[in-house]
Amino acid sequence: MYNLKFPIIIFLFFLFVASFFAYFLDNIFYLFNFLYIGSFASVGVLLFLNNKKYGRTIVQWGVGLYMLVLVGFIAMENMQLSGFFYYLFLGVFQAAVIHYLIAKIGGPVLFGRGWCGYACWTGMILDILPFKTPKSHERIANLGLVRYLVFLITLLFVSALFYLNVPNLAYIMFLVFIAGNLLYYAIGIVLAYIFKDNRAFCKYVCPIVTFLKPFSYYSLIRIKTNEETCTKCNLCIDSCPMDVDILNNKRSRKYGTECILCLECLKECPNNSINI
Repeated sequence: MYNLKFPIIIFLFFLFVASFFAYFLDNIFYLFNFLYIGSFASVGVLLFLNNKKYGRTIVQWGVGLYMLVLVGFIAMENMQLSGFFYYLFLGVFQAAVIHYLIAKIGGPVLFGRGWCGYACWTGMILDILPFKTPKSHERIANLGLVRYLVFLITLLFVSALFYLNVPNLAYIMFLVFIAGNLLYYAIGIVLAYIFKDNRAFCKYVCPIVTFLKPFSYYSLIRIKTNEETCTKCNLCIDSCPMDVDILNNKRSRKYGTECILCLECLKECPNNSINI
């Protein structure tokens, strides 16, 4: 049995967030929302750490479908980047603004890009494709800049809608949410087959890296390697879907801010030299 520390930290984090927002926003929904996510995340990680391969998948689908179907399609809340800008410009502190604050701005200081590995509804679909381990850990130079271009285009698009005072903006943003998800899935699947890499979309297109990269650099929960017991067999690096140089414990390690805490490296290490 692995130490319970990591799952407990996850649950306590979401318990605090749930209590904080439920109390200060006087809305019991936030208690349910974050306790639901925290429960799935902590239980799923616990199962995964105890050699239950389906553990992370349970979290991905449990949280991903909740965010996509219940919050997105049923409640008609745009939880994509466009929705974040929309609610931000409205001056409304709810929905996507809170989601981004917790999952993509404040949260990464604690758990890095853990959301990408366990709760992203785009990654939920991409991870069922057959290329869990990238064919190559070398990336195409400068192609990752597309992520920042998508971020800028999204910002300009939502800004233009407000500037032009487009009517029925709330409904339009819901349609944008549907179209955006379909586009993400289509691009993600095509890129996965082109690069033989399930996470090619994350590496080259996903605009959320604009938030995640700087905050993940200071993540408190990190994958580390015990240099005394490590034999440098490179199984950890070979199994990493995000090309992280796991043998290097420095924060400045190659692609270090892109670790999604999938823990595949921990499972593959024959010497138990990798820990959280």
